[in-house]
Amino acid sequence: MSESQSGTANTAAPEAVALGAVERRLADLGLSLPEVSAPVAAYVPAVVAGGFVYTSGQLPFAKGQLPATGKVGADVTAEDAKRYAELCIVNALAAVKAQIGDLDRVTRIVKVVGFVASDPSFTGQPGVVNGASELLGKVFGEAGAHARSAVGVAVLPLDAPVEVELIAEFA
Repeated sequence: MSESQSGTANTAAPEAVALGAVERRLADLGLSLPEVSAPVAAYVPAVVAGGFVYTSGQLPFAKGQLPATGKVGADVTAEDAKRYAELCIVNALAAVKAQIGDLDRVTRIVKVVGFVASDPSFTGQPGVVNGASELLGKVFGEAGAHARSAVGVAVLPLDAPVEVELIAEFA
């Protein structure tokens, strides 16, 4: 049993039956949606306005913990940060699902904004945020192609190395 499955073996089968196409593609990649993390300040994880879901910035929590802290290019490698951006987008998708009930309702990922806590000499923010963008392409296909910003910042909440937010259109 993989680490991501440990402790959930009794509930995996019923959840697998209820998975939509997007969640099946995530599962094929070895990923599953977590419970939506409780906000660390005065905000909500996602908001629906019109036909769009806007997520708050999502940190790379895995099982309630940050896998690393610090600056990319100093304390965290760009390769690891790219994987953490992928975790951020999985958490963002969980927030989207909590609002609309089924990720198969997403018709387009409109925008992704990635923030990378960067050592002053690090300039590879786009490569880090590719972790989020590439995963969206794998699970949504053409509907996952999006506008994007990848921004280097001095520090992020809880000293996280990366934070990602998205805007998704749904029907």
